[in-house]
Amino acid sequence: MYHTKLNLHLLTTLALCATTGTAAAKPKAKTAACPQPKPNVVIILADDLGFGDIACNGSFHTIETPNVDRLAAQGVRFADAHSTAATSTPARYSILTGEYAWRRPGTGIAPGDAAMIVTPQHQTLPEMMQRAGYTTAAVGKWHLGLGDKAGQQDWNGIVTPGLKEIGFDYSYIMAATADRVPCVYIEDGRVAGLDLANHPEDSIRVSYSKPFPGEPTGRRNPELLKMQASHGHDMAIVNGIGRIGYMTGGGKALWVDENIADTITERAVRFIERAAKEDDPFFLYFCTNDVHVPRSPHERFVGRSGMGPRGDAILQFDWSVGRILETLDSLGIADNTLVILSSDNGPVVDDGYRDRAVELLGDHKPWGPFRGGKYSIFEAGTRVPAIVRWPKRVPAGRVSEAAASQVDWFASLAALVGEELAEGEAPDSRNQLDVWLGRDRKPGKGREYIVENAGTLSITVDGWKYIAPSGGAARNNDVNIELGNSKEAQLYHLTEDRGERNNLAAQYPERVAELAALLERVRKTNDRR
Repeated sequence: MYHTKLNLHLLTTLALCATTGTAAAKPKAKTAACPQPKPNVVIILADDLGFGDIACNGSFHTIETPNVDRLAAQGVRFADAHSTAATSTPARYSILTGEYAWRRPGTGIAPGDAAMIVTPQHQTLPEMMQRAGYTTAAVGKWHLGLGDKAGQQDWNGIVTPGLKEIGFDYSYIMAATADRVPCVYIEDGRVAGLDLANHPEDSIRVSYSKPFPGEPTGRRNPELLKMQASHGHDMAIVNGIGRIGYMTGGGKALWVDENIADTITERAVRFIERAAKEDDPFFLYFCTNDVHVPRSPHERFVGRSGMGPRGDAILQFDWSVGRILETLDSLGIADNTLVILSSDNGPVVDDGYRDRAVELLGDHKPWGPFRGGKYSIFEAGTRVPAIVRWPKRVPAGRVSEAAASQVDWFASLAALVGEELAEGEAPDSRNQLDVWLGRDRKPGKGREYIVENAGTLSITVDGWKYIAPSGGAARNNDVNIELGNSKEAQLYHLTEDRGERNNLAAQYPERVAELAALLERVRKTNDRR
């Protein structure tokens, strides 16, 4: 399952010593003074978790997230951290490639039968970690396509190319999201639990163009649904829930929505346990599904939040975080494991199912003090929760006001593990290791500017946010979120106007011109330095 890796080389050792504060005049002295191994790295990426969806970001009176709060108490919590996009696929693309997704066509929200968007031709984050001697794994939601041709994957055989071809030694994933078919787990390129030798009738077929004859759909057979759709999500019915896309077959390989968190969390735990027995460090990219629709938390969490399935799903996500932390503790490797927790984009309340998320929200504000949400260029679309913990290396219980972007994880982790990036590798990623390790925490510090994508682009410098003019819709009425599109330029001073209510473009035309020119320069050239 895992390939053989090289021993740690001198460059890596020196880089690790630099991150832990060890200083010496000669390389040999550095090596001798820095016997600790490279840190394990665990990324926990939530789905649609808003800035205000965790207690430690100020929502302690409406939601309980003790495990996330514990992580924050033991590490650094970020007040100005951003995904690069307000939707899943492009945000995840940027994390794994170190490139803004808007530079590439075909990086929008992917269907479940999309071809690979992060391809074997890319230079990827897990491949970089492999070069540094890491065993790598991806567990949970994927949503970046599989195979080399859309709609032509062999779901009954080996789906290839797959995650192994882009740097993951092990993978146990959902092809897209829980509301999209195929509703099966894929382990190392094969559908987990599919037994066609004994049950040929379970052969899987998937279509995003037309239904299969004789198969019920949410649109024609609403009486078969245990969860009604508010918009869309009325195609194939799996586990009593309407999905996007059509599928037939799968049999016992079909997932049970209420068990998704348990299943993927235990796979992540098993990987950690196996990898901890090896001599090499490990890199885990663990992507949960909980807060994304359809929200079907396990019965252990049902009713506990008082906010219906969405609130209960947040509690379930917090449980998954706790299981990872408990595993690291029990194996005695927590002190040498860097844990990064964040979300792929901002929150959405009603995203296609009648789960009473809007009615039961009460005083809870998933978007925190910001405007917009998922799909939106306004701040709540990409201002996401972010916490980093590495005991004895990252200061505990601190809050960072420094500007930070997930696109920089690639170059920052490369610096951490001592890997020099090749020409063209991670073209928009910058080494912001001091920011992500909590050493550079002051307002106005960190990344020089933040670029965000949600139909149009925005750029933020020193608290000034410019949103480029766009002819797109101003609002997504299905989800009741302001998208932020306007045919006029927008300029907000976030330091004084976090809610982006006062457009200052007419008052500061010079600032608008300056930021528009900077954004245009970023459009035309790679962002890496």
